[in-house]
Order: sequence, then structure tokens, then C-alpha cells
Amino acid sequence: MSAAGVTEVEVVVVGAGFSGIGTAIRLRRAGIHDFVVLERAGEVGGIWRDNTYPDVGVDIPIWGYCYSFEPNPNWRHAYAKGEELRSYAEHCVEKYGVRPHLRLDTEVSGMRFDDDRDEWVVTTSRGTYRARFVIHAFGALGRPKQPEIAGLDEFAGAVIHSARWDHEAKTSGRVAVIGTGSSAVQIIPEVADSAAELVVFQRTPIWVIPKPDFPVPRLLRWGFRRLPLLLSIPRWIVLVWLEVLYNGVFRFKLPFVVTLLERLAGAALRRQVPDPRLRERLSPSYRFGCKFLTLSNRYYRTFAREHVRLVSADIESADATGIRTADGAHHPIDTLILATGFEVFERTSLPRYPILGAGGTDLGDYFAANRIVCYEGVTLPVCPNAFIIHGPYSMTGSFFLTIENAAAHAVRCITEARRRGATRVTVTDEAFTRFGDEMIARQASSIFFNSNCEQARSFYFDRNGDVPLFRPTTSVEAWWRMRRFPLTDYVFGSRIDAARHREPAGHGEAP
Repeated sequence: MSAAGVTEVEVVVVGAGFSGIGTAIRLRRAGIHDFVVLERAGEVGGIWRDNTYPDVGVDIPIWGYCYSFEPNPNWRHAYAKGEELRSYAEHCVEKYGVRPHLRLDTEVSGMRFDDDRDEWVVTTSRGTYRARFVIHAFGALGRPKQPEIAGLDEFAGAVIHSARWDHEAKTSGRVAVIGTGSSAVQIIPEVADSAAELVVFQRTPIWVIPKPDFPVPRLLRWGFRRLPLLLSIPRWIVLVWLEVLYNGVFRFKLPFVVTLLERLAGAALRRQVPDPRLRERLSPSYRFGCKFLTLSNRYYRTFAREHVRLVSADIESADATGIRTADGAHHPIDTLILATGFEVFERTSLPRYPILGAGGTDLGDYFAANRIVCYEGVTLPVCPNAFIIHGPYSMTGSFFLTIENAAAHAVRCITEARRRGATRVTVTDEAFTRFGDEMIARQASSIFFNSNCEQARSFYFDRNGDVPLFRPTTSVEAWWRMRRFPLTDYVFGSRIDAARHREPAGHGEAP
């Protein structure tokens, strides 16, 4: 209901990517229908709506990249393209009744917790919402990272960020790409086909393994539609592979797994790049796994083409006509592509907008002063009645399993509060500290701290040297704990009951 320009709902979900859509479906399945999903854009789809650069697609076989309750028999590629993912998001919105809850073109500009009413006040571009609960489902890769290059604003040509692709810009002349991450690995071979000259500015080499992609035969898609149980076969194969990859590489750095993947990448590099000096410049000095998984059958061979140049010297500045590097060279270009990734643990992204929790605690200041931790990757003591999808230490091998885990955790808390008639749900300081200590201790055995990963300049690391993007547990353990956490780890009560827990809790000062 609304009063004086304020819309009152039980739950506000922020974001209509796969995290927000999955959360909305979970709420409806739990019998919670008084909620809205706020989305800044005019369409759903999240990163698959925003990223439309050439050859954009997933980096894992598609049967492991979908909701467990909604397998799709119609994937056209083993590694689906972005358009297929956007269509899948729209399909799920319609099939599961999420559309009436969507509030598109509604950008959140800030929120604060009202201690007197145990409610969140959410300010948006289309008015104010009051909600008992808030679920942040905007994902980790939503805010494009802009490089700090002196004089870049003076460049006279087109500047395109990979996450905001300009389809009207020309890539037929002298083109430069800054970055060699997962987006660049997909973009560079495509742009090389159209550009007269292509310069790739590489700060850090990256491991690239072959991509076993193939079009899914029409007959097989027909079989999946007629016998849905068949879909469980490729799905479980992919999930097991992801679990082996995640635990064998990230968690424990099992030598045979890491070495096998490095040899696959090395063999592809030797086969596609005959020049030994160029191969050396494309070879990482850190172990496989320190950076985001990248797959391509074309990336390495692109650098063997005559009109493509690899530049490893640091970028010094830009001017109207091009880029100048630290070795004194000037590289004239017409179009500049920024494949520079996203803000993940920067102060401007944690949080995305001003958030004032219990007692007026500024969440940005809180994270700046403490280690980046959430209980089970979902909640913070300073933010009652608030939950995060893809929060710190929530991600395991499966992206969609992480969504379903966090949504299940949040809905369990909300359902229990409803059952008890509680107006405030707050994780206890003891549970929060216990979980944070466990995660930080367990990640010490991972590849990130034993494989020269500091050479990788990976966005996995926060300013404290932790890796809160990943959860150092198996997917099975994460699934169990996110659904079976002790309810005694939370305080369910009213404003008066929760006043004893209002002092902001921190997980140790940041180093």
C-alpha cells in the first residue's frame, strides 16, 4: 500500500539479473508475494543484458549455468552466447510469475534502516519504498571499472567499455584494446577480424585453455524436450567437473589438476604462436587459477596475425590521437576498447549506493575499517533485516547454486521471523565472528596464497589481501550450511529486543 508518495512492501529485492530473478522465485515459492524487484534498467538479465560485446558468452558448459529447477532443453551452443542467456532470463520471469513484481527503470540511490520501525527506507529514482526486509541481488560484476589514464578525456576517437558496448562505433580502423581478462579474450579475436590494425595493451599475461564448444544438434535438443530427465546427465557431468576444478585448483591446488590445465594452455600457445619471444610475453609467471577462468580457441593465434601487436609496456598517458607507453612509444589509434573489468572490492562498489544500517552505521565506512565478511556470505550484524546474494565468501563452483543457496538462507530467515511475529532479524556477533575466522583460516591453503598470485593482479583480492569472492568449502557443504544454519545464530525480536545487539560488530580492523 502507498501513503504520501511512499510505497510499503514486505520485501524489496534490488536487481533483476539472475540473482534477483532467482530470489523472487524463491520468495513466491515460500508464499511471500508482497515484494518488489527494483531494476535500474528497462529490461531484466543483469550482466547478460549489459554485456553485448562481440562473441559474449559463458565460460562453462551451459548445462551447469542455469537454475536447478529450470533446466533448459533449448540451448543452441554448449557454451551459450549472451543472447541465449537474456532469453532464458525472460523465460524464467514469465514462467514463474515474476513480471508483476518488477519495477523497471527504477534505480536505487540509497537506503537506511529505521531503528524506530525496524524497516528499510529505500530511495529510488521513482520514489521511496519502505520494506521490512531488503535483499541485495545486484551481483558482483555490475559496475564497469574505468582505467586511470592521464589525458584519456582528450582522446578524440571512440572509447568503448566492454560492459557498455557501442554497436555504432567503428572497429575497422586502428583499434586498441586495454586488458587481457575474460572479456578481452572473447573480444580480441573478433575485433582482429575487422580492424586494419589492432594493438593489445597487456598488463598481465593470462592462462587460456581450449574451449570445447560446439553447436547442440537439433535432434539432441528435441530429445531433451521429449525426455527432460536426459538433461540431468550433462548437468551432473558439468557440476562434477566444476567441483573438481574449484576444489582441485582454487581450494587445494592439487598438482595434477593445476599442471594439467597449465599444460593444456601451454600446448595451445605453442601450437598457435610460432614466435618464441612472443610466446614468452604471453606466458604468465603465476599458477593457473590466480585469475578468472578463460577459454578460447582463437585468442593466442590472434597475436600471430601480421596486423596485431602486443604491447607489454605500461601505459603512461593518452592524447587526442592515441596512447603513449612508458618506453616512450606513441601508438596512434582511432578506437579504444576498455576491457578493464569491474569494480568488485573498491570503496565505490562496497556498497553500490549509500547504506546506513542499525544506529546509522555507514556500510561503506564499516567495510573500510573491517575485513570484508558476511555471515554465510549473506548477512551482517550492522544491517538487520538485510541479505546479500553473492556476498563475501558465498561463491562456490556453481554460479547458480550460489544464488539458490543465498536466496534459501534469506527466505528461511524471513519465514522464521513471520512465524515468530518478529520485526527484526539480526545475526549475532558471535556467529558472524566465528564464520569469518573460519573462512579466513581455511582460505590460507588455497592457490591464492601459494602460487605467486601477487603477480596476477587479480580482482579476486581485496585491499586486505583476502579473497572474499570465493567460499573455501565444497559445494555440498555450502548447500547444507546455507539451508541448515542454526537459527540460534540470529536474534529474532522487536526493536527493544534487538537494542542489546545494536553496537556495530567488526571482524577485526583492516590491516
